[in-house]
Amino acid sequence: MASLPAWAASSSTDTGHRADAPAPAAPAAPADAAAPAPSEPTTQFGTVHVQGQVTGGDRVPPAYAGGQIATGGRIGVLGEKNAANVPFSVVSFTSQLINNQQDGTLAGVLENDAAVQSSNGYGNFAQTFQIRGFNFDGDDVSFGGLYGVLPRQIVQTNYVNRVELFKGANAFAKGVGPGGSGVGGAVNLEPKRATDKPITRLRLGYASDSQFEQSLDVGRRYGRNDQYGARLNVQHESGDTAINKENANDTSAAIALDYRGGRGHVALDFGYQRQHIDHGRSTVRVGDATTIPAAPDAETNYWPEFANTELKSEFGMLSGAFDITDDWTAYAAFGGNHSHESGDYGQPVLSSPDSTGYQVGDATVSRLTVVRATQTYTGQAGFRGHFDTGPISHDVNLGYSGYYQRADSAYNYSGSVDTNLYQPATIDSLPTIGSAGDLNDPNVVSRTHANGWALSDTAGLFDDRLLVTVGARYQSLSIRNYDYNNADQASGKPIIGHRVSPVYGVVYKPTSWLSLYANHIEALQPGDTAPATAQNPGQTLGILHAKQDEVGAKLDFGRIGGSLALYQIKKPNAYLDPKTQQYGYFGEQRNRGVELNIHGQPTRRLKLLASATYVDPRLTQTPGDQFNGNDAVGVPNYRVALSGDWQLPGAPHWHANARVIRTGSQYADQANDLKVDAWTRVDLGLRYNMPWGNDGRSIVWRANVENVANSSYWSSVRRIASTNYLTQGDPRTFKLSATFNFD
Repeated sequence: MASLPAWAASSSTDTGHRADAPAPAAPAAPADAAAPAPSEPTTQFGTVHVQGQVTGGDRVPPAYAGGQIATGGRIGVLGEKNAANVPFSVVSFTSQLINNQQDGTLAGVLENDAAVQSSNGYGNFAQTFQIRGFNFDGDDVSFGGLYGVLPRQIVQTNYVNRVELFKGANAFAKGVGPGGSGVGGAVNLEPKRATDKPITRLRLGYASDSQFEQSLDVGRRYGRNDQYGARLNVQHESGDTAINKENANDTSAAIALDYRGGRGHVALDFGYQRQHIDHGRSTVRVGDATTIPAAPDAETNYWPEFANTELKSEFGMLSGAFDITDDWTAYAAFGGNHSHESGDYGQPVLSSPDSTGYQVGDATVSRLTVVRATQTYTGQAGFRGHFDTGPISHDVNLGYSGYYQRADSAYNYSGSVDTNLYQPATIDSLPTIGSAGDLNDPNVVSRTHANGWALSDTAGLFDDRLLVTVGARYQSLSIRNYDYNNADQASGKPIIGHRVSPVYGVVYKPTSWLSLYANHIEALQPGDTAPATAQNPGQTLGILHAKQDEVGAKLDFGRIGGSLALYQIKKPNAYLDPKTQQYGYFGEQRNRGVELNIHGQPTRRLKLLASATYVDPRLTQTPGDQFNGNDAVGVPNYRVALSGDWQLPGAPHWHANARVIRTGSQYADQANDLKVDAWTRVDLGLRYNMPWGNDGRSIVWRANVENVANSSYWSSVRRIASTNYLTQGDPRTFKLSATFNFD
């Protein structure tokens, strides 16, 4: 392995610990390790040895014991950090976990953490989430720390090395995302890079009902000191899914080139992703329902036959870092994305029981045809440095980030017809009755500019056993909307504002295995827009400002680690005042929660990943005290995610895995009259690592079954503005694959 430059060496062996700081006890695993060869022991405990790559000026933290979770993650402007050294909650899922669970998209990976609940889009096929009970959209997933690079609705994982989950408010660390979500957390994906060991993998897969997959992963390093690297990932999937009559096709390709020299590093990433879904099934709008009907059979497709979408994205990113001195590093990154969406959507809207001849499950369906194209340009730059003032060490960060996004769009729509969730009507097409813009030549409908400056200092005292972080971000935001039919005419008032968001955090390490922490951090996002029924229609409400306070503890016993966090987040809620009919921030959502995470390899044969959360999501200060004390829509009081991977006794090449997800009941309206029942899902899997030849090559056979019992349930509720949406859990799905490791 070639020696790392000084700018990476500070984290090459201890992931962020300096020589005078308590070192973590966890053994490391390669950043993008393949399954262990049959002749190798399952895990080696002891000496920390790190292979891997550096990205964005920071080394990706090594994997923890068991290889499923990393020892840290990206903390926005602070870069990649060891979780024990920062006053925030961060969990990073490795490519080993992604491969073994056969999680093809981002949603499948994030289901491993109880703080995250996944949903479908509001009327389309996007993957959306809740983190700590607050909405998080795919538009706000960052790539190597940059917003606006990745595809905006569905993200494939074949070119992803790490999925890094930052739990909690994050305005200082990350700024405002293009989608304007992220009060409860953020997600960053780290791209795959060429590793020191050559990689050549061919994967052939099958998923029910008749989905077939082919993927190729090739990585090499070149040069006298392996300073040049290239990594190529290509994947194609097509066929019918486990949902009746739904057909899905996707193609993705990504290439990562990098150079690591004596004092610097440069990386270049390009990607392409295309998805096409025919007769897809997405959400159900609650509408006028006074009760929530039981979920139909898991395979039932109650969306109309004409429902389809095509999503295409081309994206790229150039990033690098240069070691100015042994203590100071400059970094920069620039990226862009061009996406195109076209679709015919037909979301069922539940009917009122007062309707003539009403039957349970009755709904109406109309067609909405949308064309949308976005262009995004994004960048960041800054300096990170270290110096001492007497016995106090300082890690200083000064960074800038910004993005520009333009969206062009047009749509038309039909009238509505009747259907039923249990006995869906056959609806091939519906005639157009209205439109906005030209589908063949859509106008610009919005322009978004965001800029932010962040400055922080982490002071270390008592040999860095006490770390105090103080910082602030200045964030400016401008969103201008335009008429669909006239790009020169503004639509409503623009959102223009700026704000300084502080952060305060402290970490105290009484022992080498315990870190106690606390933080105050805030969140920013664009405000809501008043509906047409308000006295102030189209008025935007400025920049929304939320606050978080959190305390917790992180433990590391070498083979097993975990964390406990207690937090409170307060976010303004927009309402239509019943007296004045004005739309504004007249209420508040206050989430108080407890989170527990456990991970590692407690025994030689068992890998464990578990998390649980309890949330009290209260509505307060509502207009006329109408909803005071009620639970917020779509936030279950508890959620548990437990998974294990077990090497079978006497069969070193065989592994069995299981995952159980339990989600508590949640409300589908602010009055708390409509309730979605609690649900449990069980996933099972088996893996066989078959030797192939005498040179360490292998074939890894994987078989997984998600939702083994084929349970029918509403998995989540999502509220956007004043509208509530139900997402049904997927049916039982078999996933089979064979991965040929040629190196």
